[in-house]
Amino acid sequence: MNDKTWIVVADEGRARVFQAPGLTRDLEEVDDFVNVAHSATTLTEKQAVEFSGSERTEKERDKFAIQVAEYLEQARLHQRFGRLRLIAESKFLGMILSSLSAQTRELVFEKVSKDYSTLSIKEIQEHLQQR
Repeated sequence: MNDKTWIVVADEGRARVFQAPGLTRDLEEVDDFVNVAHSATTLTEKQAVEFSGSERTEKERDKFAIQVAEYLEQARLHQRFGRLRLIAESKFLGMILSSLSAQTRELVFEKVSKDYSTLSIKEIQEHLQQR
């Protein structure tokens, strides 16, 4: 079994993936991807378009959660991690978890309902050390 721990820090617009040897808090960024649809929606909303986009944005959040889950599924299949820590705002965390297979969910050892997506690596490490 792989001893690497992956830490996913996400919100509906961005997902960052870090790895650490074992259970240490020394993070190394593995990947960083953005929900392009979320960025476009944010710009549209800022321009005060009268279109009510709540249903559209909910679908975009669902799609991004599925994209994050599929990424994690592929990483698990390629044995890139042995443990998984998920950190996301509560609703988005639930969306990711519900999109994961049972096999990948079994590797989740910690779920944190917080939005750390805009924090630096150092700030994320500090928050994790307090846990």
